[in-house]
Amino acid sequence: MSTAPNTPYGVMETEFRAKRAVGRKLLVPYITGGYPGWQDAVRACAAAGADAIEIGIPFSDPVMDGPIIQQASQAALEGGATPVSILHEVRSLDVSVPIAVMLYYNTVHHAGHERFAAQLRSAGVVAAIVPDLPLEESGPWCAAADAAGIETVMLAAPTAPDERLPRVAARSRGFLYSVGLLGVTGERTELAATAAALAVRLKAVTDVPVLIGVGVSNAAQAKEAVQVADGVVMGASVVRRLIEGGADAVGEYIAEVRRAIDE
Repeated sequence: MSTAPNTPYGVMETEFRAKRAVGRKLLVPYITGGYPGWQDAVRACAAAGADAIEIGIPFSDPVMDGPIIQQASQAALEGGATPVSILHEVRSLDVSVPIAVMLYYNTVHHAGHERFAAQLRSAGVVAAIVPDLPLEESGPWCAAADAAGIETVMLAAPTAPDERLPRVAARSRGFLYSVGLLGVTGERTELAATAAALAVRLKAVTDVPVLIGVGVSNAAQAKEAVQVADGVVMGASVVRRLIEGGADAVGEYIAEVRRAIDE
């Protein structure tokens, strides 16, 4: 795996560990690639204090995405977005924070592991999140990703038994995605109790940065989540603002969350 200079870790994990070491909490917004204005929204996130940005590659049959992200993905697909077109547009983003992609395994499989990892690398992407690829079946993709310098972020579910968590953590690169609750992405009125509980379990077994995602719906919940985790991934609440108010609304929201978790 290609790593950042003078560290055994990839680009994103190196940055995350360095920021964690000085007490910064990590903020990773999710933006649906291909949705109108998505590139400006990514730039707005970076300018507002995001530590990395997760770009969703739309898929016609998502298993993890709730109504808001499905709506954005459908609009992107209807507008002609493809994995190839989104990665081409990623090249022109010119942001100073690491870029990860979130996508479903069908997209990886269709392109081929080595080819897809190379496509990510050439686009300037440093990490990939593949939520429907279980640990037990991840070997071939992870090997290709490691070889290309792509950090594969693994997901840990709140239902996972204790003996499984160290194995998931050991395979994760970049950060470990602590899934806050069972179900699809979407905004909730309060942070699920399972979110904090799982993050505590993960922090006990790994030094990889642990970020809570799924169900972190506003600045107050993000602040609550980072009391136990190293950071948060925020998706549906970000995409809703993109749909309703465009890139400016996204930037204002990320700045609000940044202030909350820095307090």
